[in-house]
Amino acid sequence: MLHRGQESTDGTGGGDLAVPMAWLYAEYIADELLRTGDLMPPTSFEFRAGRDALALTIFLSDTGGELPGIRVVSQMETWLSLTAYDQPWEDWVRARMAQLAAEAARSGGPAPDLDLASAAWRWLEETELLAPDLDAVPGSLVSGEDDGPQVWTPAWQLGLPLGHLAIHLF
Repeated sequence: MLHRGQESTDGTGGGDLAVPMAWLYAEYIADELLRTGDLMPPTSFEFRAGRDALALTIFLSDTGGELPGIRVVSQMETWLSLTAYDQPWEDWVRARMAQLAAEAARSGGPAPDLDLASAAWRWLEETELLAPDLDAVPGSLVSGEDDGPQVWTPAWQLGLPLGHLAIHLF
């Protein structure tokens, strides 16, 4: 909640509350893309994984600090290329997070956007979701498995293709 005199959205208004507008906007865009694609129920962990992976992509690709003023359609090609199957997305996220953390440490100010992005990244890395085993040998169904073999997969590995597909469907 903002208090009188704390109207800043970037931590420069003299108050001690910085509103993480860039992260919130990235999360909003990701949420809208996934809801429009209607790929998963919004209450599912898979949806959250897709939203967080896509929000991280959107937030971390904003190298000029222009996120709240961007035109979504103009950035879709960038987001598609970053989330493509053959791209080292995980390495890119780690490198960008480290770069932003170093910049925040140099500035010495609050970094609420980075804090929320870091929390999302931690959840994506540490959480595993049960997903179809795409590497399973065809016809190797175990009796009683209607959907085929499944494996525990890091949430980001499930969320990233969902985010990519949501961008395509927009």
